[in-house]
Amino acid sequence: MTPSLPRSLASVLDGSTPAGVLSWPADRPLEQALSAARTAGWSTAVLDLEGVADKAEFMDRCARSLRLPAWFGRNWDALADCLTDLSWCPAARGRLLVMSDWQGYAAAEPDEWGVAEGVVADAVAYWRDTDTGLTVLMTRGRGQGGGQV
Repeated sequence: MTPSLPRSLASVLDGSTPAGVLSWPADRPLEQALSAARTAGWSTAVLDLEGVADKAEFMDRCARSLRLPAWFGRNWDALADCLTDLSWCPAARGRLLVMSDWQGYAAAEPDEWGVAEGVVADAVAYWRDTDTGLTVLMTRGRGQGGGQV
């Protein structure tokens, strides 16, 4: 594992700590986390929420950035279903989802953001004791790229 990788993520990627929701230091390049995850055999996705101010745009970003299946219904239950039934997503040793620039949406729609946090936390918990854990990195910086969870 990369020596400069924060211990919290390094221990998740090497399997010594269960997957979870982690924060990513604002002063570190996001590519460092993405590269380390890919090297460890994990799939990665970046959900950049810059400019998102409502639920409809949040759901659209999820659909595009995570390449959700066509049956994704753009509502909270459908998002929860997609994050707990990953049959649409290629298998990997684990999955790293980066959520960047989420603060604007959280400020604009605190109740909706609370639901989003709950859906993500439930998905992380669902996958925690499996061979293909889901870890979510929360970062204040802009993410790049997209991909599958």
